Amino acid sequence: MSGGVANVDLAVRFFLQIAVILAACRAVGAVAVRFGQPQVVAEMVTGVLLGPSLFGLLAPEWQQALFPWDRTQMARDTQSYLFPASQLGLALYMFIVGMEFRTDVVKRHFRCAMAVSVAGMVAPFALGAGLGWVLWRHTTLFPAATGLGNAMTFLGASMCITAFPMLARIIHFKGLSGTVMGTVAIGAGALDDATAWCLLAVVLAGVKGDAGHAVHSLAGAVGFVVVALGAVRPVLGRISGWLTNDGGLSETGLVVGLAAMALGAWWTDGIGLHAVFGAFVMGAAMPRGVMARDLIARIQPLTVALLLPLFFTYSGLNTRIGLLDSGMLWLVSAAILAVAVLGKGGGCWLAARMSGLGNREALGIATLMNSRGLMELIIINIGLQQGVISPELFAMLVIMAVVTTLMASPVFDRVFPGRAG
Repeated sequence: MSGGVANVDLAVRFFLQIAVILAACRAVGAVAVRFGQPQVVAEMVTGVLLGPSLFGLLAPEWQQALFPWDRTQMARDTQSYLFPASQLGLALYMFIVGMEFRTDVVKRHFRCAMAVSVAGMVAPFALGAGLGWVLWRHTTLFPAATGLGNAMTFLGASMCITAFPMLARIIHFKGLSGTVMGTVAIGAGALDDATAWCLLAVVLAGVKGDAGHAVHSLAGAVGFVVVALGAVRPVLGRISGWLTNDGGLSETGLVVGLAAMALGAWWTDGIGLHAVFGAFVMGAAMPRGVMARDLIARIQPLTVALLLPLFFTYSGLNTRIGLLDSGMLWLVSAAILAVAVLGKGGGCWLAARMSGLGNREALGIATLMNSRGLMELIIINIGLQQGVISPELFAMLVIMAVVTTLMASPVFDRVFPGRAG
């Protein structure tokens, strides 16, 4: 009976949390739009504001009452139900990203897109890996169980991330679709994120320090990609008539798509990677046309409006900026931000210039590529969950993700004033 009462209490609190989270996201969004920031940026900031960094600082008793966060009582704290809800949101979002992933944009202006992509990987990865080496050797920001190779690879990969879905939306909003700048940026962003996720897979496979486990995880991932793209996609294409009716996706088609997403997430989670990998690959495996179009149309509104704000709040509850309680830690945080901006922005600008683009176009591409957004929060949350990074380093990387995302729109507007779709 007591268990039933406890479950009712959890449900009551969860519904109140949803109401507060959504209201806070819209309130911050109303302010953010005045500064030219999209709603997703407002939600990133709101997640941090609702956590211990602000709400918990100003009203700790209220914050703890609304978002109880006791890791010693996992059955009763917010994490026990906010975590799976946020993971569902991530899986659905990455499923959508997979369906929106296009390789055809890379074919246009391939040389320039490849140059920007390589520079946008090599420069930030090298600087990030070098900073990872320094932090691993001279600080305790990486847990003792994290080896030097994993520390360097993870921090390098974190610097390489581009907010690919957000990048696509900015390009559309600014009226850059089909332009050289827009095509190069979105093609390079797609290649960079795919490479960064592969690097993360290597880190996750090697976290346990077991070479056999790493080989098993990577082999399972490669096999999954082959099956998803080589078998699942053709089969779904052949039965598309059964999955659609009257020119639209049927209920059966919706269920098949969601079940495929869930199976992909289950598989990659089971082999020691993360659910987002499987969800993304299954999204890429969905047949283009009616099925992908209608799956996105039916999944995206609830995912973006409800589930992603839960993820931002979950990230915010893990973000304790108060842990950065010394000048040295803030200096390290500034170094991380500088490495992120100089590595990604500087590398992409230089590559674009060397590929023959003008200075303004190169600056525009560098600004767009430097935005980290939600993708960065995903990768660093995985790092925290897997014990690769400490809560202090997590807070620093959240600050970097928020600042680089906040920079994108206003800096781009300075480079191209009045450019809007």
